[in-house]
Amino acid sequence: MLPKWKTLASSFLAASTLVAAPPVAALDLNSLQLSDPHLKTLPRTDAETTRINKVVAPTADFSAPEAFEENPAGAATVRVRQGDEAFSQHSANISFEQELEFKLGNGLFKKIWVFSPASTLASDGLGPLYNARSCQRCHIKDGRGHPPNGLDDSAVSMFLRLSIPAKAPAEMAAVHDYIGTAPDPNYGNQLQDFSPPGIAPEYKFSVNYRDIPVDMSGDETATLRAPTYKATSLGYGPLHEQAMLSPRVAPPMIGLGLIEAIPTSEILANADENDADGDGISGRPNLVWSKEFDQVMLGRFGLKAGQPTVHQQSVAAFLGDVGISTPLYPAPWGECTEAQTACRDARHGDGDVRVTEIDQPNMDLVTFYSRNLGVPARRDTADPQVLRGKQVFYDTGCSSCHTPKFVTHRLSDRPEQSFQLIWPYSDLLLHDMGDGLADSRPEARATGREWRTSPLWGLGLTKQVSDQAGYLHDGRARTLTEAILWHGGEAKPARDTVVQLPSDDRAALIRFLESL
Repeated sequence: MLPKWKTLASSFLAASTLVAAPPVAALDLNSLQLSDPHLKTLPRTDAETTRINKVVAPTADFSAPEAFEENPAGAATVRVRQGDEAFSQHSANISFEQELEFKLGNGLFKKIWVFSPASTLASDGLGPLYNARSCQRCHIKDGRGHPPNGLDDSAVSMFLRLSIPAKAPAEMAAVHDYIGTAPDPNYGNQLQDFSPPGIAPEYKFSVNYRDIPVDMSGDETATLRAPTYKATSLGYGPLHEQAMLSPRVAPPMIGLGLIEAIPTSEILANADENDADGDGISGRPNLVWSKEFDQVMLGRFGLKAGQPTVHQQSVAAFLGDVGISTPLYPAPWGECTEAQTACRDARHGDGDVRVTEIDQPNMDLVTFYSRNLGVPARRDTADPQVLRGKQVFYDTGCSSCHTPKFVTHRLSDRPEQSFQLIWPYSDLLLHDMGDGLADSRPEARATGREWRTSPLWGLGLTKQVSDQAGYLHDGRARTLTEAILWHGGEAKPARDTVVQLPSDDRAALIRFLESL
């Protein structure tokens, strides 16, 4: 029997110097000449820039909804559907022809992959080590995953990401505070808990919780769940002595193409690495290597903003979660390491017909689908309690990180994402979230205490899509109130203010979040 997560975690502290706060000297972002090579952009006129700056400026009027606030994805916004399909609609403004692409991509997203060899040659190649047999198994109904529910120890939509300390790669030399990591020599970049007969899975995963009561004003209380993760039955020897692990549940899929279309310059404009304005908020961009474009790019996707594009995020998930090879990651054995010889020697789905287990045209369909999952319309924007909650959201400082709105690039080839006023409620930057949420595992520039600000659009429909879904990076928060109470670090002043609010104002804040 192997020790519990916290015992395992104690051995990771040897690498703690690698996840400390970044150097005082701020990175010169201008020197990196960051660009958006994945986008065919058209220039904005000076008049448009002036109009955009006015539109995205924070509001000071909470007496009525702002213009277009009910359409968080601009013209791509979809109507609110009842039931668990609320996140599974295509962007409202795609063409009739594109609807077929979306449906084909949806089929691939839902496809149940099988082991090789199989008679279904278009669907074999699963694993051999894997976390889920389809994308939909993690992103349940295109929404959030969840921790093990106590009835079944299989994590399904949750896993442990894994790395060890290493030197930063040469291609990231210009990013002086990049934190080098490497895969665990036995287990790779994440732990997989499923495998075919004859090949051992990497581990078994479960979680237990310790209750933490929190007193709030108005004689209200909440109970937080502090998780203890357990990795047992390791199938390929011990973890590296400096192994660093991070629990992750799958995030929702909506609005990804619009996030990808936000100009890099406008995200960087909100960065304040050394808190020069003294407001206690020091958002930092994550900078990552684009395997797709062979250059440093802004990280936007993933819980620590570790991926630069929807396509690279998608192929990385096929590799690590399902064990499916793609042109960008062509290894047919997926995440299997050199130490896992049975996995590498097993039959795979490449070869006679396919060069990789999913080819580029089909991968493009998955990417199109992922870019165009529609964001549902806001509800009750004019409700007095919602408006009051919106003002509380601003007054408590929540909007300092959860930036309400952006205007996307003008794009020549993606009209559905082009020049849209969107309301993701995220600055897409990294923030220190304190000890309570720290995973002590770095990712590119992100330290072990930093997380990307999660977009909030669609938040109020989370439980409608999947009643088991939780909030935060590991699903520990069962309610929005719990999620707020876990905020620490830069967000602690806002969190403490919420605790001390009059009960009616706190209820209004939750009502506002539920309207998103």
